Amino acid sequence: MNTLRPTDLAREHGISTQAVRNYERDGFLPPAQRTPSGYRVYTEVHAAALRAFLALVQAYGHAAGGQIMNALHRDALDDALAVIDRGHSRLLRDRDTLDAVRTAMDQLTAGSGTAAAPAPAHGTRTVGELAHRLGVTPATVRSWEEAGILKPARDPATGYRVFDAADIRDAELAHLLRRGGHLLDHIATVVRQIRTAGGTDALAASLEEWQRRLTAQGLAMLRAATRLDAYVGLLDLTAPQPFTGHRPATD
Repeated sequence: MNTLRPTDLAREHGISTQAVRNYERDGFLPPAQRTPSGYRVYTEVHAAALRAFLALVQAYGHAAGGQIMNALHRDALDDALAVIDRGHSRLLRDRDTLDAVRTAMDQLTAGSGTAAAPAPAHGTRTVGELAHRLGVTPATVRSWEEAGILKPARDPATGYRVFDAADIRDAELAHLLRRGGHLLDHIATVVRQIRTAGGTDALAASLEEWQRRLTAQGLAMLRAATRLDAYVGLLDLTAPQPFTGHRPATD
């Protein structure tokens, strides 16, 4: 098997050799062999691992990509697949939320009313239950309330916040836009547009932008699957080989 230098791997992706070393240190690449003088020696297996990792980052994010690669390197394939499954589930949920918001916007632009836009058929939830559903902290939900994104009622007996179906719809939208990097004040504006019958142009633009992002993410997942499949195949077929010294390698 041909040997490669850190610069060979780095050059393919336009990254630094230090980044390659860091990825190996963090377990995103398998450990490199060393020459007798201590220089790293990479192979096509490492090159495939780097391609897979960087593709996973584009598709699922840096943290999830790292989790997938680390799971593979400890022979925990099902753990890696679970991370991938969660990513696909989240993408599908984002698509469903967009569809719900589009339906609401269509009714608003048709003059169907204000806050009566359709919402998911969920029962009333507490702040903790809503936070758990979205995978955020209760403090995050409260910050959305402070920003005017959510307007929950209060239980008259306990004074606790209670979130009805419309609140849950607004929280789903806030969570979606937050992941897209939108600021809270912008999200509050978008949510208000769902609640009222006017000014839907900005909302339509936001939805179109998100549709493009979700499409790009779906395509990135396809590319990542191809890279990852190629790497998993190499892991199944490749055993560590001793360094032969036929090609000098330096860091």
